Amino acid sequence: VGRKALKAAFGTFIVPKAAFTACHPDDARCCTLLPCRGGAGRGLMGGVTATVTVIGVDGRSLPPGAVPALAGARLVVGRRALLHTYAGAGARMVELGAAAAMPVAALDALDASVRAGEPAVVLASGDPGFFGLLRQLRERGLPTVSWPSVSCLQRVAAAMGRPWDDVSVVSARDFAAAVNVCRARRAVAVVTAPGSGPAELGAALDGWRRTLVVLEDHGGPGEKLSVVDTVEAAGRDWQEPNIVLCLADPEGVGRDSWLAGGEVVPPADGWALPEDRFAHREGVGSPPEVRALALAKLAPRPGTLVWDVFAGSGALGIEAARLGAAVLAVESDQGLCVRIVANASAHGVDVRLVEGDLPAVLAGLPAPDAIFIGTARSDVVRRCAGVGACRVVVVVHELEGLGPARDALTDNGYTVDGCQLSAAPLEGLAGGGAAVGAANSTFLLWGAQQRVYLP
Repeated sequence: VGRKALKAAFGTFIVPKAAFTACHPDDARCCTLLPCRGGAGRGLMGGVTATVTVIGVDGRSLPPGAVPALAGARLVVGRRALLHTYAGAGARMVELGAAAAMPVAALDALDASVRAGEPAVVLASGDPGFFGLLRQLRERGLPTVSWPSVSCLQRVAAAMGRPWDDVSVVSARDFAAAVNVCRARRAVAVVTAPGSGPAELGAALDGWRRTLVVLEDHGGPGEKLSVVDTVEAAGRDWQEPNIVLCLADPEGVGRDSWLAGGEVVPPADGWALPEDRFAHREGVGSPPEVRALALAKLAPRPGTLVWDVFAGSGALGIEAARLGAAVLAVESDQGLCVRIVANASAHGVDVRLVEGDLPAVLAGLPAPDAIFIGTARSDVVRRCAGVGACRVVVVVHELEGLGPARDALTDNGYTVDGCQLSAAPLEGLAGGGAAVGAANSTFLLWGAQQRVYLP
């Protein structure tokens, strides 16, 4: 990046002289903020002085400085609609498809153009540095100047009249992880990809109450903004490229926070919360010590889906949701289902309740990354072990239940370990005493598949 480009971008500026590396010892015609590759006089690419100018288009206008760059470009790369609108008649053109990544052939063409001393331009939507093409160009080692416009997400949020500093942004390049963030969080922007667009997202969110705000063909002649529910999204054909804003409450404005991008995890009050933080039935529920170990073995985090089977009060699933995971709480007891809904609401997390007889009700549910099973019933454990989750944790209350539960996991390819967990509270500490209360003892088994849990 030369001084002229920096000055054009930011106006008058002061940079310590030591921050620059002069490529030409006799003057400062080629000064960079990065060490030169190839030594003095060779620039970023060894004797190359042309650059790739990456121009963001917001669908209405070009950013300042873009017009001269386009006029001087010998090569212009971008989607067909952008090339048709902005590329000069004398420039060579390389058309890009709707995929988020730039193909190798386009990168090679840019590389050759720059090495030949011919300026090149890449046309992109919105801000090329935000889930855009700028990273690929920099990774290739191409000298770049970026002229961003307002991003598509900013435009969608503005059209909805809501702030966007609370919005989590995900890429559909890992579609399963992106969907799980949409299931877990209240405001998520999805940078879509071919085959992982609004229709597929709407279908995957079946069972979750979400509104999708879709900007399709952004930057193109068919640009259109639609607000639909998940059913309508799943049933429509959408023009590419597009971006989706997934909202639990389309009228909400999100929480004010010191950190952009959604809720901070883990929460400030930690995890393995005391039992009295959950409405529960006497004798039903998991002590905080059990939840602490189970959560460590389940490893819930943003982008994962956890099944909480035989959920009881829902405490384990709610804690997983507080750590950022999407959660399905599965329970057959109607009274406990009421408690699960109340507890999830009290803790401000979105846990989807699945009520029905186990294990039959598990059929057709979205594939989980991890499963917590609050019973050692062999039919339930075997059904859960057969769905392919990366991690499974089973609570076993009786010694004779260990063998069948272990066999169900190992038969399905899990490496199994476990422990007996006993915890006794210390009583009377507040009054200056110290007595040991009644101990609670249970067994935990956990199994892990030998494959990558998450990207």
